Amino acid sequence: MVLESIFNPFVVKKKPWEMFFAGFLYSIVGMLLAYLVFKEATGLLMVFFIVISALPLVYTAIKNEEELDIKSNKEWLLLKEHSKVLTFLLFLFLGVTLALVLAYVFLPQETAHTVFNLQEKAIKGVNSNVQGDVVKGDILTRIFINNLKVLFFCLLFSFLYGTGAIFILTWNASVVAVAIGNLIKLELSKTATLVGFNTLSSYFGVTTFGFFRYMTHGILEMAAYFLAGIAGSIISIAMIKHNLDNDNIMTDTLDLIVISLGILFVAGIVEVYITPIFFA
Repeated sequence: MVLESIFNPFVVKKKPWEMFFAGFLYSIVGMLLAYLVFKEATGLLMVFFIVISALPLVYTAIKNEEELDIKSNKEWLLLKEHSKVLTFLLFLFLGVTLALVLAYVFLPQETAHTVFNLQEKAIKGVNSNVQGDVVKGDILTRIFINNLKVLFFCLLFSFLYGTGAIFILTWNASVVAVAIGNLIKLELSKTATLVGFNTLSSYFGVTTFGFFRYMTHGILEMAAYFLAGIAGSIISIAMIKHNLDNDNIMTDTLDLIVISLGILFVAGIVEVYITPIFFA
């Protein structure tokens, strides 16, 4: 209750940047508790603790979106309101990601491996699924299908559990954090070899490179997943309230799903064709 009460869900929707600090705080506390309580399963338990902390804020925000669907007949106004929640959720994701990146980079190697063991295995699985293709079109297809599966589960989890997608998205944030952390460690080792000393500027440059390397397309993927999660949550809450016969709700959720699919496809194109040009 203490962590949940620090941030007011009605205030942070107007000041979505505050969710960055919420995500950062929830992640640090969740990781420490998970490591102290059950060290062997820290990677998964940490995600659960972060989700538990963020759930009241996310549920209140999305519940308000369902109420807006019933009151408003103008779809463009609804989409404008949804964009505020989307921004709110993206800042949460960025806060979680940054906290876990810093933990992965600065924790002792053995401790970091213990905490993020499951995430490291997940990255190896994704890499083995994509490697070996030489045609970018094939890589794009594989990446889009893989991301489509994640989007489907975001939609399904949100429908079944109201805000269930927050678990999948927090897990994805932890995996992305490890990927960024790995890249930062690799680049820092190169910098140390070249100049013999890691200055503050080299840390900043490498960290910036690591974030943009994955966030150039990653932020688009997360936006697509969040939109699908919002759509699933709206349907779930509407079903509980017996509001499914409202045409606005069905139209709005279908629009959100279509938009999320479009963004997901653009994210795949950026990942395959654009990101390698600037961050080879």
